[in-house]
Amino acid sequence: MKRTSLLLVLSAIAVVAAYTLRTKSAMAEVPAPPAMVQKTPEPQLAPAAPEYEFRTPTRDGIGKYYMGREIAHVMGHPAIGWLERDEREREEAPSKAIAAIDLKATDVIADIGAGSGYYSFRLAEKVPQGKVIAVDIQQEMLDFLAKRSAELKITNVQGHLGAIDDLKLPEHSLDAALMVDAYHEFSHPAEMLRSLHKALKPTGRIILLEFRGEDDRVPIKPLHKMTEEQARKEFAASGFTLVSNIRQLPWQHFMVFVKK
Repeated sequence: MKRTSLLLVLSAIAVVAAYTLRTKSAMAEVPAPPAMVQKTPEPQLAPAAPEYEFRTPTRDGIGKYYMGREIAHVMGHPAIGWLERDEREREEAPSKAIAAIDLKATDVIADIGAGSGYYSFRLAEKVPQGKVIAVDIQQEMLDFLAKRSAELKITNVQGHLGAIDDLKLPEHSLDAALMVDAYHEFSHPAEMLRSLHKALKPTGRIILLEFRGEDDRVPIKPLHKMTEEQARKEFAASGFTLVSNIRQLPWQHFMVFVKK
């Protein structure tokens, strides 16, 4: 009886062992599921913030510096009389500057910091099938410009209210942009140049007129002048390169920048 019981136990152990062996063998044939690898998303690089410095303002500045240059106070709408002065042609030769701006009849050009529209209305003749967008951040300037436009019966000058850090113009909408003695007053120059970079077409260009900071004979306050070196440095930081500087105006640089 004992022998029979022992044989039954041994048989049961053998059956269990055989089943276990077959189960392990079958599991070995089933490929393991691939490991779940989570991809780390690529970091989205934000545009570098411009490095501005803030110090005690000087007499004609706002105390904010960009690349070593203190930004000048904005010339407000009370200075319209100075913009429209009779001596301007003799002192600055704007007619010579406008003649040097190469435009097609269908071009769209922005006059940034248009003020009273002194340049805007003269540019309008060069783009009869195009448009001059007169951009300013002061509504009083745009009101004056609209009234003057009606008096002159000029229909292709369009006033446009921008912001201190954004032109608020559509992407790739401009063939060219003109800034006449205005850039040095921008309180957010880097942001404005980035905005302008987007608004210009790939072949677009900037015409920058600034009183020559290298020339002590130019009778303008120092903060309202710029050197070519300084302009080149600031524009390069926002994706522009200087292609020419026409040195034919009495007091001003005539710099042309294009996208890099």
